[in-house]
Amino acid sequence: MYRYDEFDHAFVRERVADFRDQVERRLAGQLTEDEFRPLRLRNGLYLQLHAYMLRIAIPYGVLSPRQLRQLGMIGRKWDRGYGHFTTRQNLQFHWIKLVDVPDILAALAEVEMHCIQTSGNCVRNVTADPFAGAANDELEDPRPWCEILRQWSTMHPEFNWLPRKFKIAVSGAAEDRAAIAFHDIGLKIVRGPDGENGFRVLVGGGMGRTPYVGQEIRAFLPKKHLLSYIESILRVYNLHGRRDNIHKARIKILVNQLGIDKFREDVEADWEATHKDAIDLPEDEVKRIMSYFAPPALAPRPIHDAKLDARRNTDPVFASWLKHNVRAHRVPGYSTVVISLKEPGRTPGDASSDTMELVADLAERFGHNEVRVNYTQNLILPHVATSDVVTLYDALNAAGLATGNYDLLGDMICCPGLDYCNLANARSIPIAKEIAKRFENLKRQEEIGPLRLNMSGCINACGHHHSGNIGILGVDKKGTELYQISLGGSPKDDAAVGTIIGPGFRAEAVPQAIDTIIGTYLAERIDGETFLDTWRRVGAKPFKEALYGAA
Repeated sequence: MYRYDEFDHAFVRERVADFRDQVERRLAGQLTEDEFRPLRLRNGLYLQLHAYMLRIAIPYGVLSPRQLRQLGMIGRKWDRGYGHFTTRQNLQFHWIKLVDVPDILAALAEVEMHCIQTSGNCVRNVTADPFAGAANDELEDPRPWCEILRQWSTMHPEFNWLPRKFKIAVSGAAEDRAAIAFHDIGLKIVRGPDGENGFRVLVGGGMGRTPYVGQEIRAFLPKKHLLSYIESILRVYNLHGRRDNIHKARIKILVNQLGIDKFREDVEADWEATHKDAIDLPEDEVKRIMSYFAPPALAPRPIHDAKLDARRNTDPVFASWLKHNVRAHRVPGYSTVVISLKEPGRTPGDASSDTMELVADLAERFGHNEVRVNYTQNLILPHVATSDVVTLYDALNAAGLATGNYDLLGDMICCPGLDYCNLANARSIPIAKEIAKRFENLKRQEEIGPLRLNMSGCINACGHHHSGNIGILGVDKKGTELYQISLGGSPKDDAAVGTIIGPGFRAEAVPQAIDTIIGTYLAERIDGETFLDTWRRVGAKPFKEALYGAA
């Protein structure tokens, strides 16, 4: 993983010192809240319903055990003993005191972490495939390109005050595990006409009040032009993006108002007229950054493990976990293990300080000193010897972390909702827990098959409800919390925005509504179809009739 150089260390320390002074002035009454607000937001500090929330950047979702232990320490010392992993592969602490924030930032700096650009109208944390460098369907590791984008965009003088926040995701594999089509810019590493790798570039995706699937602006972009081309996209957005209406300010609105052809024309014109070759990536710098992401030295291991085979044949719970939470690695004899943070009864994405410290220990013992966070709010050990999987499972199981529900209904995405967020219209955590309780039987989840259920507590869509095969959105109707249900969304290569199925449901009726939807799907399913397959074949009618009765 990337290590800070001398500039990085000095820059982050200076930011901590600057913010310490700003906090002291705020506490002394020398700064009003209106004056302090833009300063705290530039450091990832939000004022939510009950306390300050601090959002910590985890670039492209990669953590070392040392960093994860430090996060656990921060949660125990300055929060309530836990943190919340988000759909941006970040971590949030929701019970922070303002007076402690400078010390927290200093503790983060000790382990090469910070909160810079986790808020504000700038390029946010660049996300990536959480299986990067390990996946057996990968064309190329996207993480070095994420790091290049991170370094280029951090405090960029032209793009630090954009019309609105800006999000980029990069994938290098056949399967899209980074939801690139729902980002302001989505990059997929592809093979070009000359056999060299480059990028397919999507632009204008996003969720929120007006969801859009990103559109292709370039089928192939040579690697050396990555920064200059993205800079031209941002220049056009910065010039023409609206600043008079926060709800119309995202690049997705501009792309869809101009049309992708006109937007492409403007970007290409800027690219040719300004500096197409002026900021091409120096080869030596690319090699330097690439060197930080060299794969670990994985000693040869047998492909099959007798202990694992015996356990699979005698322990059905282990066999189910193995099937869903353990994925093939690019190196034979190794596996990638998903640690679910979705045990029934727990808040999706929450991890206690004890959990963070345990996973850090396991990463050192079994995972070649690396942990990943995925956007579906789980943790991942990317490089585990297959012969260690049984021992790892037993350690996870003893800690209540061996729930085998990855990519099943129980693997819900859920935002903090009205329990924490002052933007939310409705609670999301209690509803998610009730749904998880209703479907906690893993055999039932396996019968249902792969299914993405996402839930948001407001239209801002932090829970990615638009891209859920089943999406739930909490809304406020004259003081009553109601929940709209949408069907048919997808975050993958067949990306789609879900369709609202009908009027919203009261909170207590939502679990039964989901049960009815699942029952309808199983009744309509043929030939082992997934939920999305069935929806696309039969359409909304049978689901509407089951939920609301025949028209």
